[in-house]
Amino acid sequence: MHVHFKVHGAGKKNLHGDGIALWYTRDRLVPGPVFGSKDNFHGLAIFLDTYPNDETTERVFPYISVMVNNGSLSYDHSKDGRWTELAGCTADFRNRDHDTFLAVRYSRGRLTVMTDLEDKNEWKNCIDITGVRLPTGYYFGASAGTGDLSGNLATLCGGGGGHWATCTEVAPGPLEANSHPSDNHDIISMKLFQLMVEHTPDEENIDWTKIEPSVNLLKSPKDNVDDPTGNFRSGPLTGWRVFLLLLCALLGIIVCAVVGAVVFQKRQERNKRFY
Repeated sequence: MHVHFKVHGAGKKNLHGDGIALWYTRDRLVPGPVFGSKDNFHGLAIFLDTYPNDETTERVFPYISVMVNNGSLSYDHSKDGRWTELAGCTADFRNRDHDTFLAVRYSRGRLTVMTDLEDKNEWKNCIDITGVRLPTGYYFGASAGTGDLSGNLATLCGGGGGHWATCTEVAPGPLEANSHPSDNHDIISMKLFQLMVEHTPDEENIDWTKIEPSVNLLKSPKDNVDDPTGNFRSGPLTGWRVFLLLLCALLGIIVCAVVGAVVFQKRQERNKRFY
């Protein structure tokens, strides 16, 4: 999927929001709190977030992240979705004076997201994760939200099944005296491409419409902490982790010493036989 989009507005730094979401979901889009659409969705969401709600985050915004949901997870706006994020990257797409593009590719369980934001007609890697399982037959759509800091309207679009629904506008709430100018979230075009992939005999027997959205990860996203580059790194070493590392190192040294002593003793006995 290739998306031609534009996010622009007169709001001052960090006084705008919230961003755009691209969806591949079981149900048609319904207005809600997650970038203009409902929470606890089934499917895939790609968030183009322009506003840092969590002041303690190390992320640099705007920020693009990915979430896969089977309906059991809730997006936490106060933490910018960090607990349910699979991967993400910093992407400076706001208020660019040239066209900005996003490319999403899903094939054989691999999901990649690339950006073209520098007007160089070159794709830059943003997200690349494997083990993603998504069914066929879901709806494609896009939504946007302006958050509590702004008072303008946000555009909400949705579609699927080979056609697109008419865009509507959803007001974030009553205007307040201290409200700030909202961003405009423009989806200029969304182009879908079908990839031809050869399936194994076992895969041919799978009913891809019945697959539950899921991701096979070595560890949960909740075990990760932020990296300013948008990548995950393991959490800080706790006292127990340090103890276990030292214990493993000590056991390793003891084992090596015992093996070395046994080998040395056998060599000594072998040498005595020649005298």
